[in-house]
Amino acid sequence: IRTCKEMGIKTVAIYSDADSQALHVRMADEAVRVGPPVAAESYLNMDAIFTAIEETGAKAVHPGYGFLSENEEFARELSKRGVVFIGPNTHAIHVMGDKLESKRTALSANVNTIPGFDGIVKDTDEAIKLAQEIGYPVMLKASAGGGGKGMRIAWNDKEIMEGFVLA
Repeated sequence: IRTCKEMGIKTVAIYSDADSQALHVRMADEAVRVGPPVAAESYLNMDAIFTAIEETGAKAVHPGYGFLSENEEFARELSKRGVVFIGPNTHAIHVMGDKLESKRTALSANVNTIPGFDGIVKDTDEAIKLAQEIGYPVMLKASAGGGGKGMRIAWNDKEIMEGFVLA
């Protein structure tokens, strides 16, 4: 918002009831309520956000952090509506949303990655075998999901068995 102001670009902030007095709301030229405090009914409510865009005539959207910033459908719909998504393109969002695909993409671009298994592990027996080959400790991670959810560190075979089910 500060940079936009310095550039003479008008800004619109969206907010939930819980954030009506937040700094971004106070700094913006215009602010639109998108729902109650529950994120699913406000910041994740694409219909409410699209309505705010239409009502204000916004030409671009910076999705902030979290919420819809990594949502391929949201970015694609903005594009269909002729609104610029200030963030990665839909292909990048798609690739980075799948941990296996993102690692393969990084490797194909000669980006250094952490050693590990690049595939789907069928069961705990295979997980233990792979962990022994890689060497402990290992990180167990679901291929989808985000924000560190489902990540488990395992220091031995027993922790692989426990963590595999949880990851």
